[in-house]
Amino acid sequence: MNYKSFIAGAMAFALAACAAGCGDKKDSDSKPDSNKETTAPTEETTAEVTTESEPPEPVDATDPNTVTFDDGVFDFAFSKSDDDDCAKGELSVVELMGNKMLKFTDDNTVPLEGKVQKIGISATKLLGNEGAAKVRSIEFDVYAQATADNLKTDDAEGVRAPGWIGGGGGTVTAQDKWYDFKEFSGGEYNFETSGNVHAVFKFLLADSGQCWSADMEDANFLIMRWGVANESDLYIDNIVFYDEDGNSIPLLAQKFEKEQLEDAAKEKASEVNAEIGEAVENAKAEAEKTKEEMKAEYEKAVADLKADFEKAKEDIENSDKYKEIDAKIKEAEEKLKEDTAKAKEAIEEASRAIEEAKKK
Repeated sequence: MNYKSFIAGAMAFALAACAAGCGDKKDSDSKPDSNKETTAPTEETTAEVTTESEPPEPVDATDPNTVTFDDGVFDFAFSKSDDDDCAKGELSVVELMGNKMLKFTDDNTVPLEGKVQKIGISATKLLGNEGAAKVRSIEFDVYAQATADNLKTDDAEGVRAPGWIGGGGGTVTAQDKWYDFKEFSGGEYNFETSGNVHAVFKFLLADSGQCWSADMEDANFLIMRWGVANESDLYIDNIVFYDEDGNSIPLLAQKFEKEQLEDAAKEKASEVNAEIGEAVENAKAEAEKTKEEMKAEYEKAVADLKADFEKAKEDIENSDKYKEIDAKIKEAEEKLKEDTAKAKEAIEEASRAIEEAKKK
């Protein structure tokens, strides 16, 4: 390509320029000392030509702890534009090829030659201080979309494509030293929108303390795209942070959401237990009530039977038939008394007669 020689020079220039002007914040995006040695030497990369037969598609997130920008939140990101070589522009979250991403809209006021598009990401805001201290590598996807028909290739001029995409990044570590991550390169893209360029930033000197710590006020890093061959906007998606064991680090928002779900589950369980307890108490009370009611009904039934019996007895005693029978019984009893008295008298008379006969 006609601009390859320019890119090679631009990359060398950008490295030097970025080391001198990658930030002015107090912590990891603060301006490094140009007299200090770079802690992690970068490796020169060679642009590869990506031949595309059809437009590329975005890459979906596969890790649960991925910053996908699907929620539209990007308060942890900032554009850096206070250096002479920095592109000027604004950040937003937009949908690109059906996928929401962080977009740096370049206003193209800075000439292409030597221009670097810079986006800062605060790991502390995403992971918290303790989470940021665990970071040993960062992975993300980079895209570019052409906004002008100014790309000149070996085959044509006035092409609306971003061309070669590459860059690097860096941060200020806990030792207040600037640390350059390894460069990334995704080749050349001939459609208006590129495919994803997967970048990997590693703290290769973490064992010597060249990484973030929990004491840092704002651990953040810069993503830089240089060698811009055509007016185009930069997109970032699918940011994932990994610890020393290669495990992804949970995001604060996801941890908060998980805690909320756990709290909601506990609260719901407590409510259910309370409802069950209330239901049991109500059942006990209802059982006691039923028991008392049954006892009262039984006692009432017994009392009613006794009352009915007494009434029946009284009714029988007061009836004419009962009186007639009672009179006959009394009459018989009187006659029995008379007969008994007569028999007794006859026996006594016979006894006297016998005694008299014995005397003679």
